[in-house]
Amino acid sequence: MNIKTVWGLIFDHAMKKEEGLDGILVTVGLCIIALLLCVVMKDSLTEFIQTIVKAMTDSAKGILSTPGAFGFPDMRFV
Repeated sequence: MNIKTVWGLIFDHAMKKEEGLDGILVTVGLCIIALLLCVVMKDSLTEFIQTIVKAMTDSAKGILSTPGAFGFPDMRFV
């Protein structure tokens, strides 16, 4: 079995239309759960994101203010 045959089998299986609502119900259920989490935990989520952004900003400032952090060797061809 070569790679083309395997890829063909995978592609055929992926593109085959399945009967039933299982996939749609799972997707809708996950969307409802995500929306509920966003509504219920809006303030906590905002604080969490702000904490991450602040930590990343502080880290970037530290890296950029380090002397020689971007000291690259001379790359001219002589």
